[in-house]
Amino acid sequence: MILAAHPVTGTGRLRRVLVANRGEIALRVLRACRELGLETVIVHSEADADSLPVRLADRAVCIGPARSNQSYLNAEFIVSAALIHHADAIHPGYGFLSENADFARLCEMEKIVFVGPKADVISQMGDKVRARQLAAEAGVPTTPGSAGKLRDAAEAAQLAAQIGYPVLLKAAAGGGGRGMRVVREACELADQFADAAREAKAAFGDDAIYVEKYLTNIRHIEIQVLSDGDTVLHLGERDCSIQRRNQKLLEETPSPVLDAAVRARMCAAAVKLCRHVGYTSAGTIEFILDAASGEFYFMEMNTRIQVEHPVTEMVSGIDLVKAQLEIAGGKPLAIAQDEIRFDGHAIECRINAEDSERDFAPCPGAITRYYAPGGPGIRVDSHIHAGYTVPPYYDSLLAKVVSWGRNRSEAIARMRRALNEMEVDGIKTTIPFHLGLLQHPNFVAGDVHTRFVENELLGARA
Repeated sequence: MILAAHPVTGTGRLRRVLVANRGEIALRVLRACRELGLETVIVHSEADADSLPVRLADRAVCIGPARSNQSYLNAEFIVSAALIHHADAIHPGYGFLSENADFARLCEMEKIVFVGPKADVISQMGDKVRARQLAAEAGVPTTPGSAGKLRDAAEAAQLAAQIGYPVLLKAAAGGGGRGMRVVREACELADQFADAAREAKAAFGDDAIYVEKYLTNIRHIEIQVLSDGDTVLHLGERDCSIQRRNQKLLEETPSPVLDAAVRARMCAAAVKLCRHVGYTSAGTIEFILDAASGEFYFMEMNTRIQVEHPVTEMVSGIDLVKAQLEIAGGKPLAIAQDEIRFDGHAIECRINAEDSERDFAPCPGAITRYYAPGGPGIRVDSHIHAGYTVPPYYDSLLAKVVSWGRNRSEAIARMRRALNEMEVDGIKTTIPFHLGLLQHPNFVAGDVHTRFVENELLGARA
């Protein structure tokens, strides 16, 4: 399917970009390309043939059946589509192949620009153990734990005894909470190690495990970075402490608990690590923060655009996806760190096709009515529409509602107003959950931690 042609001006050496993703992030990338005058090609599964991103791209190519491993995870099909349609670059979005070093390497071999860092950097930072080692080399604090991958449960037990329980077993190649286990007593370790390794093998094809000290009542703070290879910028922090089973539900910036001194130290550490590994493109350095002491520790790096990038855009005024594309096209960053200004407060709520009253059970199906909120300070990133059928094969994210206010109180008030306006009929969504969260006194006070939703919000319902 080819839409009417539009003027092509391009950015640097890029003229046509293939979007290797779906849903709201595919639409987000398409819009950035359109503003830069870039032609677009999108690959899609059979299930997404009539999706909004497919309708809006200049060209669309079906690359396989609904299942991800036969379509969006098929690197060879995607690269072949890029070659056939003469795409100069591939933007992977987030998820799927966005942090797959082999995919980035295949693009490099075929002389297609991968919109992201180099394959070797993805490989190093994607290995959680190696990433910890690089952070330590750069002088960035890391949590007490193993220096490398563990040989077996016995080695894990020996190290756990040294650093003290509870400990956290984590998949070296993992993310999103998979291959992760909290071990509170020595008698649990062997079984938990086996379970974590088994899950890691199934999810990532790698059963390597490492261990670190498990810290409680912590905040999850991440720093947005942007680099053209010479200039490395930070765009402030995002507080991602509202989570369920290690999956983020709401993000905001600035963090309500960071003071200026800790913020400066954390941002400087993120920039230092990026310089140390030779990072290019947009990326995120994730930290855990002990809000009581102000101490923070490196957790991992995401070598891609994040789901929650809009909150940073709302307070900084910098379009991160366009910046990615311009850097990939060889254009240097045209702004210095001291020129970046942060204005106001922004909050993002992830609206998923899930029933929060039934343990967040997935709710695919047909959307019979959709009304997107608007008004001052509201942004909605979404690919859905009335008549759209939410497929059961992919992530359940329907929309990201983002509010901006002059301060946190105004941002919360605008988010409440927006979610009360929003209508998604025909399926269950997480709108009611977010409305409950936004009026909880602990959230309003900024007094939350990474286990707040499970231990205090949902626990209080039981």
